[in-house]
Amino acid sequence: MDGWWFGKGIVGKMIKIYSPSTSLDIYDPKTIEDRRSAAKQCQSTLQYDIKTYVDEIDDTVSKAYAAKPTRLYLVGLDGKVSYAGGPGPYGFKPGELKSAIDKYLLSLK
Repeated sequence: MDGWWFGKGIVGKMIKIYSPSTSLDIYDPKTIEDRRSAAKQCQSTLQYDIKTYVDEIDDTVSKAYAAKPTRLYLVGLDGKVSYAGGPGPYGFKPGELKSAIDKYLLSLK
């Protein structure tokens, strides 16, 4: 079994107590449509206001940026990484990415 299934054990119960809107049954998608659907659910649940992109099924971008378990990156127009978030779930901080984007955009002026 692949993905984010935590089941009914203690981990699943703790997640439901402390983060009731968290999905416990996202399995590794087999199609790009499944992957987009999972990303849409994540964006809706976490209610962050940034555009979400997903990697292709072959995980080319994930492999290139060591994005496991999850990471946020900002790549500048020059192709260099301008912001690299910490590994998730605790390093997954969309607010920090937004601040980095704002700062980066100001630097372009």
